Amino acid sequence: MAADGDHIRRFNYNYTGVDDEVPRDATHVTVDASVAVIRRDTFDGHPNIVEVICDENVKKVEEYALACFPCLRRVVMLGVEVVEYRAFDSCEALTHVECGKLEVIKFQAFGNCTSLGNIDLPSARIVEGNAFNYCRTLTDVTFGSELERIEEAAFYDCPSLERITIPLKDGIIAAAILFIGCDNLKQVDLVEGQIHETIAALQLEEWRNDMNEEIDSINQILPTASAGRWGHVVGDKARVIRAWIRSVLGKIIHYKAQHQRLLDEAATSLQLALPRDIVMNNVLPFLELSSYAFELEDEEEEEESNDGNGRREIGINWHWRSFNCCWIPCCRIWIPCKGGF
Repeated sequence: MAADGDHIRRFNYNYTGVDDEVPRDATHVTVDASVAVIRRDTFDGHPNIVEVICDENVKKVEEYALACFPCLRRVVMLGVEVVEYRAFDSCEALTHVECGKLEVIKFQAFGNCTSLGNIDLPSARIVEGNAFNYCRTLTDVTFGSELERIEEAAFYDCPSLERITIPLKDGIIAAAILFIGCDNLKQVDLVEGQIHETIAALQLEEWRNDMNEEIDSINQILPTASAGRWGHVVGDKARVIRAWIRSVLGKIIHYKAQHQRLLDEAATSLQLALPRDIVMNNVLPFLELSSYAFELEDEEEEEESNDGNGRREIGINWHWRSFNCCWIPCCRIWIPCKGGF
């Protein structure tokens, strides 16, 4: 069976703004750099449009601007920052969406896009309710580090959704009914970056192993969590993910504090054997964790206290980094040498 749009003869057109009348037979539309907003009525009466490619100067797609376009398959909008209410609702042939700077996805912006298989949203901050509801073939959604919040029922009744990639932030899962009907959701990945770098730099292998196990635990629990049904059972998938995020955050905050305590102890010992400027300039910078702050909402970062029971001996495993190192017998620690002493 032919897909919608297969019977349409290609007609390329470059849309340049308000005073430009798009030919009714246009199928492949390029939106010019002079256009900042695709208005609600821009493409009214053009059911044959198959592809829309926006210049990077286009910043917004207004409500209903491309809703219910039966032949629309591909949208490229690398500069668009806001997609408003139902902008692409019920574009049932839409399979490809490319958006590099999209920050805000309004209510039901991509609802009922039943052919959309995956979407990459590297700049998304806010995903409003029902943004992707009834996207029945959607399997994979990838967010970037800027994500702040996904609101209620954003992925309601997306039965094919299997994997979602999110940053490690408390509060991004804003509602328990976020994944209702997503029976196949079984994998959550964390955005590559600060969390993985911080874990890799932790002093002790047991800490790194514990963190990696905690991160992997969600993919053991999630497949068996209930997705729920609207009006009947809320479901547990969103709750499980939210609890897991808080657990991972709690542990990394704890281990960062432990790491800092050991670093302080090592610095004190090293200063007995080496000049202070060598310790401060040539040693400690290689041992410190990144300055990124992991936060739990409504909770303060755990503080570690020194119990005074003696100094711990620590050995530093220089995983994923390569340095010229020297052994300091007085505190039994390897340190990196930067240009010699």
